[in-house]
Order: sequence, then C-alpha cells, then structure tokens
Amino acid sequence: MPLKKNSNRLFEDVYDYIVNRINRGEWRAHEKLPSVRELAKELNVHRLTVFKAYQRLKEEEKVYAKDKSGYYIHPGNLEGFEHIQFPIFTSRVQRSYLSEIHQIPVTYQFSQALIDPNLLPNHYFADYIKKVFDLYPKVLGTYSTVQGDGELREALAHYFRKRHQLYVNANELIITSGAQQAINLISQAFVKPRDTVLMERPTYSAAIDIFRHQGATIIPVDILPYGYDLEQVEKNMKQYKPRLFYLNPTFHNPTGYTVPTEQRKRLAELAEQYQCLLVEDDPFHDIYFGHEPPAPLFRYDTGGYVIYIRSYSKYIAPGLRIALVACRQPLMKILLTAKSLSDNGTPLLNQKMFLHYFLSERMQQHLEKLRIALNIRKEIMEEVIVSTGWEWTSPKGGLNLWVKLPEEISAQTLLSNSVERSISFVPGNICDPLNELDSWIRLSYSFVNERQLIEGMKDLVDVYNSVYLIGKVSLT
Repeated sequence: MPLKKNSNRLFEDVYDYIVNRINRGEWRAHEKLPSVRELAKELNVHRLTVFKAYQRLKEEEKVYAKDKSGYYIHPGNLEGFEHIQFPIFTSRVQRSYLSEIHQIPVTYQFSQALIDPNLLPNHYFADYIKKVFDLYPKVLGTYSTVQGDGELREALAHYFRKRHQLYVNANELIITSGAQQAINLISQAFVKPRDTVLMERPTYSAAIDIFRHQGATIIPVDILPYGYDLEQVEKNMKQYKPRLFYLNPTFHNPTGYTVPTEQRKRLAELAEQYQCLLVEDDPFHDIYFGHEPPAPLFRYDTGGYVIYIRSYSKYIAPGLRIALVACRQPLMKILLTAKSLSDNGTPLLNQKMFLHYFLSERMQQHLEKLRIALNIRKEIMEEVIVSTGWEWTSPKGGLNLWVKLPEEISAQTLLSNSVERSISFVPGNICDPLNELDSWIRLSYSFVNERQLIEGMKDLVDVYNSVYLIGKVSLT
C-alpha cells in the first residue's frame, strides 16, 4: 500500500498505518513487526521515514525494541481489548467496562443510571402507541431520513427556542439512537489517531472507551464542585491544540457537579479562540432538584464550535433510545455523512412515538413528579451512608452519587465482594482517563425502588464493613 509522496509529514502517515493495523488486531502482544527495510519497501518510502515512525511508537510504548532483532508489539498497548478467537476474524473488540458491569445479574442494581420503569407513566405511554398508528398507518413500512424525522426536528427546534432560548432550526438537528451513538459518530467524524482530546476527570466511562478506541490521546481536565480551572483548560488548549473537549457540565456524570454560567460563557470563547470543538453531553438536564440548571453552553456559542448532545433515553422512554445532536454547518454536514455510514436513520416509529409522548402536556407535568421521586431516593441513599465515614457532595440533580471511600479500601475489591451479595455499582477507576481514582465509586439511586434501595444500601455497607475489617486484620 504505497503512501502519497506529496505528504509533508510522511512518517506520521506511516505511524497511522501501523497503529491502524495494531487496532485491527493484526499483531499480538510480543509479535515482531516488519523490519524497517521490509516496511519501507512495502509502503514505497525511505527507510528513515519508517524508522522515525517506529521511534515514536517506541516512545509511546506501543512497541518495544530488541537489540539487533527489531521491533515488537508492547503488551501494555493491548490493554482493554479482547481478541476474537475465530481465525476468520482479524479485528479486535474493545472492552466496554461499564457494559460488562451492567450485564452482571444482581438484585440491587446501583450501576445503572436509568429510571426505575415504575416511575414512568407506562399506561399513558401505551395509549400513544395506538395514537401513532392511527396518525401514521404506514409508519412501519417507511424509513426515516438519515438526519431524522422532519416533524420531530421541527417540534424539538421550537421546544428548544421556547424552553431554553436555544436558537436552532430543524436543519441543525440530527436524531440518534441514544447519546452513546452520538458520541461515537462525533468521534468517527472528527477524531483521527493521535489527535488530542480533552476529557473531564472523572467522566462517562463509555466515552473514554470510544475516544480511546479511535486512537485519541486523552488529556484529563479535573472537574470540581465549582467547575473547572479555566486557566488550566486554556493552557491545555494552547499547548496540546486538542481536536475537541468532551464535557458533561450539567449534573455531571459521575460527580453530579454543575458548571456555573460564567464558566460556560468563557469556555465558548476559549473554544473559538483555540479552534477546539466543545462536545457538550447533556443527558440529565430535566432532572433537577429545586432550581433549573444553567443554560447549555450551546446558547453561548457564536462561532459554531459547540456540538450539543441532548439525550432523553435515561428518563423519558429508555426503550425508544432517542437523543439529538445540535450543531451548526459545516459540522452538521460532516456528521450526516458519518450517520449515513452508520445506519439509514433512527427508527421512524420510535421518533413518532417520542414526538407525541414527550411534547404532551401530561408528560411535561409528569417530569415534576419524577424529580420529586428521584430526590426522595437520593435522600434515602444518603441517609443510609451518612454514618459510614464516606465522603460525597450532594448533587442538585441527575441520577448519581459520587462517593469517596477511605483510602484503605479499593473500589474493585469492594465491587467483587458486593457482587457476591447481588449488588453492583461503578468503580471510580473506569471513569478516570488515567485509570486511577480507585477509592471512588458511583452509586445510582434511580433504578431500584425505595424498598430495594434501603435493603441494598444496608447490605453494601455491611460488605464494606467486612472488607474494611479484613483489611485492618491483614495489616496487623
């Protein structure tokens, strides 16, 4: 596969070529790579060009060298991947740690940031299924457009203008199957191997997996109860020239923190100044306890540098998997191309059902009841753990508590012992781009009912006490 001769940075093209083959699983841990001479001949480039690419791979610990032998795949580079065992396949599947935890069959599910189905107006929702078929009798025989149903996009554009003062039109919206698809599309459309991506620390675990799988270099940005250190954000933008900054500034997952309005305005200015896309993930905006949260960053975007993801699959109708992306041109054109390569459009039936269900007066009234119910569950969880010595900042919205355990206890150890008692939660290290924060855990109070919440949390505290006691005994 000869590379283009007119490339100004030919060794980077060679680097990308090698990384892509590694990511496809063509070489295993400790397997020898082609020699400098062999690869130079294959790619029709100078040997020095291949040597420079190998040196960068060595610096990044993707490969290691043996004297007078050549270059080999570094085993640490394969962390987080599992090889498919069938020889017909040459690709690898990256692990999704959050998904693996969700798949553990337990009674007390504190890892799922989803709504207890019993908190949703299910009978009311069922009424809309028949209504949709009456209004659109051919809906099952029709594809949606790739961008999404025009009627839904028009209605949501009007909703955003009226409800949030977000001035967006239907052509600046795209409907996706949940926020995770939106993040994946953005990653595919705008990030290539070696691009720098800023991400909060901690952050949404699946987003780390997605950008890492794309080959991005992740630079962490600490999020604190007051927001970000904006001087550090600007320094990172200036130094690393990131392609984008993925952030979740409203009832942040997993911490629950909310970034204040002044910081949002400044972030929009920095994005334009340093030409860095801001990918604003906003899955919990309607789940507030008390005052509404600040307006999305998208409101303050004047240069077209904010891509806004709004998901409704956590708390409106999880089974429909409806989310949207709002952005300006030419970003929308690029995203539409990525979406067309992913699917032929989000299912039309789901979109029509969501259109009439979400925008109905009764559903909007139900959101207020849902906020009250979730706030009660949050307080129940806090009451159970108040005497444990654990630390947390009580969130003003969202679905999670971000809890710090004493340093002596590993979240992974606690999780493995908790699963034996049919309890699951999210260990903090998988929410950390640096894979640290091992004394932190994320507890979701939204998915189990109040009785199970009390029972499960008491059991979790019992497990913690037994693990802590064993640890103290072993130290003595």
